Amino acid sequence: MAFLTAAISSGQVTFLISFLWSLIAWLYAEFLHSLRGSPQLEGSDTVDEESHDPKLQKPLQPHEDDGAAAAANGAAAGGAEDPNDGAKPDGDVLSSSGGSGGLGGMLDSMARSGLVSCLLLRPRALVQQRLVLRQVVEFGALMAWYFVADRTTLVPHGDKSYSRDVFVFLFAALTAVAVGTSLRAFKIPLLLNRPQTEEWKGWMQVLFLLYHYFEAREVYNAIRIFIAAYVWMTGFGNFSYYYKTGDFCIGRFVQMLWRLNFLVFFACVVLRNSYMLYYICPMHTIFTVFVYGALAIAPQLNNHHGWLLVKILLCAAFIFVTWDIKPVFYVLWSPLKFLLGYSDPRNPTDDVLHEWYFRSGLDRYIWVYGMLCALMHPKASSLLKRIDDLPALRRHTVRALVLAACGVAGYVYYITIYVRPKYEYNQVHPYTSWIPITLWIIVRNMTPGLRTFSLRLYGWLGCITLETYISQFHIWMKTDVPDGQPRSLLVLLPGYPLLNFAAVTALYVLVSHRLFDLTNSLKSVAVPHSNNGLLLRNLIMMAAGGTLLWCAVSALYSTTSRLWS
Repeated sequence: MAFLTAAISSGQVTFLISFLWSLIAWLYAEFLHSLRGSPQLEGSDTVDEESHDPKLQKPLQPHEDDGAAAAANGAAAGGAEDPNDGAKPDGDVLSSSGGSGGLGGMLDSMARSGLVSCLLLRPRALVQQRLVLRQVVEFGALMAWYFVADRTTLVPHGDKSYSRDVFVFLFAALTAVAVGTSLRAFKIPLLLNRPQTEEWKGWMQVLFLLYHYFEAREVYNAIRIFIAAYVWMTGFGNFSYYYKTGDFCIGRFVQMLWRLNFLVFFACVVLRNSYMLYYICPMHTIFTVFVYGALAIAPQLNNHHGWLLVKILLCAAFIFVTWDIKPVFYVLWSPLKFLLGYSDPRNPTDDVLHEWYFRSGLDRYIWVYGMLCALMHPKASSLLKRIDDLPALRRHTVRALVLAACGVAGYVYYITIYVRPKYEYNQVHPYTSWIPITLWIIVRNMTPGLRTFSLRLYGWLGCITLETYISQFHIWMKTDVPDGQPRSLLVLLPGYPLLNFAAVTALYVLVSHRLFDLTNSLKSVAVPHSNNGLLLRNLIMMAAGGTLLWCAVSALYSTTSRLWS
């Protein structure tokens, strides 16, 4: 086992056992599927005639005589997800079968669920859930690649090096390709429409990733603004959704949390990492919870702009008290130290909450500003429409004056704020990041043409920002040790740095996109939007099953350890 860079934990063994069982179950399901229609299976109930309908491939649902529940909504906004996601259904979820309520009904539902049936390797259930088993196995295989690439010496590593010329060239070349091949006009002349926000996230993510890959420290301040823009989208997108739909159903909320945390949970288990290593995930999660709480509490007040403004101001006051008064912050978050604590093994610290305080504190106010922008969005859209309807001379004059004002404001911001050294800039960033974000929104939406055109290549990349953010640590770069920062690069083609960059990046983006698809597909399977009983049952089964297996593995580890000692 000399090729491993760290000891194997009971959590990793638990994952391995689960993966191997899923692999066996899927291969058996494929074998049974291949026998469909054979003489020995004709007239048998081993194979369900409806089992090949993709809508019925749900392993966590009862597989006998079940009806369809409501469709599940899309994922929440966040640094890794589009602010407008969640407005449309993304898949059907089978409801639990009828029967008595209470504990007895819950236990009966669990006993007849597709998960239990698959665990028992019942042929009918396996064939019904064949496609989902395939997705589970694929997800497990990609997690195994995470481990092989980052926790073994089977894949070599290389040192980072920075060249401004290469950095700028790569971004310019990709942008040129995007303009030449994917410039599209979408008939959505709305302020901050979905294609535009996806594009925004996409080009920011490219620069964010190149900054990490090449360790381009000179663009640090710009990266801080990009991260702030992601958090702004969390406030803007979630507020917009709840304000327009009034949908505070717990199923949709859990779907958001699933989208933000499903992949990172398994990354933490498989690689023995702390949640805070991927700090963007907990940061967006907690701010998403805050937006939900702000609007879900006394929802009847959301129909009045005055009360909504009061809620937004209360959110700002809450942030001030819990972040700007440091002792209050530590009192509030110390109980969650097991979840939010982090210490870099290469630079250990006794204050394990410092990373959470620093990272979340940098963008603690911008999500509140995002909520304010969402509240003002209809008025801002109306103002842009009025400018568009002006006579030509007045229209061009007004736009020129607005752009000139933005130029002056941007220049003043640049010479007074942006050019400050890293540590000085971080002191003012929480209070000034709204300025470049606002200026960008105004300039990007000044004309109907600017609002309707976007680059689909960047929009496509903008959809997988969560996956590219997490994957960069382990299959694009390498951390080597649990909780380590990515200090080196993954090397598939030694001696050819640019060709290696191309090969590793292609594989990295492919894996990230598959993880995006699998996360959403499995979300539709496990987390129904509008059936709270089924949601509770699924959550209990997943938590109980994982916990019991982990306890059994841990007990075996403990016993083996005592015997060897």
